[in-house]
Amino acid sequence: MAEALAAQAPILLEVNHLTVRFPVFGGVFLRRTGEVRAVEDVSFSLRQGETLGLVGESGCGKSTVGRAIINLLRAMSYKVEVTGEVRYHHPSGVVDLAHLSQDEMRPYRSDIQMVFQDPYSSLNPRKTVEQIVGEPLRIHGTGDRREREDRVRWLLEKVGLSPDHAQRYPHEFSGGQRQRIGIARALATNPKIVIADEPVSALDVSIQAQVVNLMQDLQEEFGLSYIFIAHDLSVVRHISDRIGVMYLGSLVELGDGDDIYSRPVHPYSKALLAAAPRPDPSREGRAPHRLPGDVPSPMNRPSGCAFRTRCPIARPACATAVPPLEMRAGRLVACPYGD
Repeated sequence: MAEALAAQAPILLEVNHLTVRFPVFGGVFLRRTGEVRAVEDVSFSLRQGETLGLVGESGCGKSTVGRAIINLLRAMSYKVEVTGEVRYHHPSGVVDLAHLSQDEMRPYRSDIQMVFQDPYSSLNPRKTVEQIVGEPLRIHGTGDRREREDRVRWLLEKVGLSPDHAQRYPHEFSGGQRQRIGIARALATNPKIVIADEPVSALDVSIQAQVVNLMQDLQEEFGLSYIFIAHDLSVVRHISDRIGVMYLGSLVELGDGDDIYSRPVHPYSKALLAAAPRPDPSREGRAPHRLPGDVPSPMNRPSGCAFRTRCPIARPACATAVPPLEMRAGRLVACPYGD
């Protein structure tokens, strides 16, 4: 029933053929010597109230996708090249966020917020929690000082902290508490979409479940849509309606979360699932697995299928053409030979 309702919900975000390339400069005169192809022709959509999980090994481009959606890359990297569309369905009309300037982006930032990976470096150590959580409200001119203070305390309660914590500094909190502060900051402007960039990877396993459960509760209460980025497929499974598996900057499988977790089709999805830690792998009938070799450099991608150099079922034809995402077994798969 939940899946049927999600399928009927309106689309909030469409990412079409997103490509991100970082130029590499070298030599005395800093001439362009190459490029890092961080994201290659990625497309997906996000519906209201839905959680889309993006998973893959470190360096696969999933965090770059998140930063491209929120239009942070141009402020972070010199001469980054972003092509494709990030179409946000705003009440006033559809707008392509990918090519807006920082000033043009400002009206939409309150609708799309981000929770960052490292709770130890994403919070300003010189500011109190009240200043950190209230900063988005001040920037967007929300309410007067008293109203902002009241909202900060209300948000702290919503994420499981005490309103009395508002006057403390980040160093006085644990990692899990800091991430709750980061979540409160993201919720300050009543966003419609929250991009969570590996929000639990820096936390103890005992705390990870608490943060994931908190995010699920907040999603239900506020009707949020999530893009949940992680490298652990088992973490993403518990919060995601759909899962997109990325390898070397490209989507290789995209579909229902339970289907991908229980019946992966792409060889990389299978390897990623098999590599996930389990309390007793022998009881589940899945032996631990490690992919041979290393992820190729995004500066020198293999021809054809990028995964072919590590794929156990690679064939000569895999080197000649990039396999498109095609519907197979009820999901999109970029492999004609997987089963």
